[in-house]
Amino acid sequence: MKTRIQSIVIVLTLLFLGLLPKMQAVSPAPDGCYPGFTTAEGCNALQHLATGAGNTAIGWYSLSSDTIHSYNTGVGAGTLVLNNADSNTAVGAAALLLNTSGSRNTAVGTDALVFNNSGVRNTAVGAFALYNNLDGLVNTAIGDNVLFNNTHGNYNTAIGNGLPGPALYSNTTGLFNTALGGGALSSNTEGNDNTGLGAGALAANIDGDENVAVGENALGNNTGNNNVALGNSAGFSHASGDNNIYIGYQIDHSGNESNACYIGSIFGQTASVGSAVYVTSNNKLGTVTSSKRFKEDIKAMDKVSDALFALKPVTFRYKKEIDPTAKSQLGLVAEDVEKVNPDLVVRDKEGKPYSVRYDQVNAMLLNEFLKEHATVLELKKEIATLTATVREQGAQIQKVSAQIETSKPAAQAVVNNP
Repeated sequence: MKTRIQSIVIVLTLLFLGLLPKMQAVSPAPDGCYPGFTTAEGCNALQHLATGAGNTAIGWYSLSSDTIHSYNTGVGAGTLVLNNADSNTAVGAAALLLNTSGSRNTAVGTDALVFNNSGVRNTAVGAFALYNNLDGLVNTAIGDNVLFNNTHGNYNTAIGNGLPGPALYSNTTGLFNTALGGGALSSNTEGNDNTGLGAGALAANIDGDENVAVGENALGNNTGNNNVALGNSAGFSHASGDNNIYIGYQIDHSGNESNACYIGSIFGQTASVGSAVYVTSNNKLGTVTSSKRFKEDIKAMDKVSDALFALKPVTFRYKKEIDPTAKSQLGLVAEDVEKVNPDLVVRDKEGKPYSVRYDQVNAMLLNEFLKEHATVLELKKEIATLTATVREQGAQIQKVSAQIETSKPAAQAVVNNP
């Protein structure tokens, strides 16, 4: 890489010298121009440089300790004063002041990356940005005091300053964090893989890992792990619970709840058509399809629904940690249903009974209703037939009775003489 860059610089220099027309020289000639494409201006700037090339040092003791390294730029008093590495850029008083072996760092601002020693590929833009970094690598800090306390943390990105503090201000050893907005992840010290986008997002997080907060003050008081919040103040009151999801403006729940999901703008919104939403044990959302084109092995339910008569409906109350109001409920017990028909049970990830497929129970109820309805229709037919027979028999009885009446002999009078 060094040979390639040096070759390019040499070629460009020769082109300028050989092809450009002669220009009138600056008078008096500028000072600070030295061999090896080196520029130095200021008290003891680059005073020990021997073989390095392409360095620029402007300011008191700027790059004064460097001997053989190249492509460094120090602009400001004390910039890169102890540097003995390549490709660093420091602009601002004391920027990268104590850097020794770290390379490819960029510091713009007073005391930016001032304590960096061996950290590489860091970018600090803003006064005191990455101020305490020692050997942390590939960090990006933009804003005053951003990532101020980082010492050994790697692969962090922080942009923004303001209340309640600069982004990732307290981070010391945390890795792979991203903070965008004043106060985002400002209390984080050793938490890893967190993303806070918005002023105050994940502001109280200290050592929680793998959280994602998007929105002003989202997950603002979080100290837990693997939580997701989308929306201003979403999950703001959430404390130390894990694996929670909050979606929507000010969608929130205080306490230490875990494995919960809250989504705003759903309750109270009536939908006159559509499909019911189901959740599988692996957290997939979906709807039930009923079109024939999605089905196979279709046959009548027949006696499958007879299992209904073995089910035992119960009343119950959920445990207080599930329903603090202890409201009375109606339904079935999954373990009891499993004994009757295992296919009517929803199972968790471990294969244990978790819930009942009430939609299947409803289909079985429909089948039993239709069977009973068919029976009733048959009974009605039989009753109609019997009624007709009875009527016919009644008519015949009336006819016979009439014939009997007409066939009776006339009554004769008997005279008794005294």
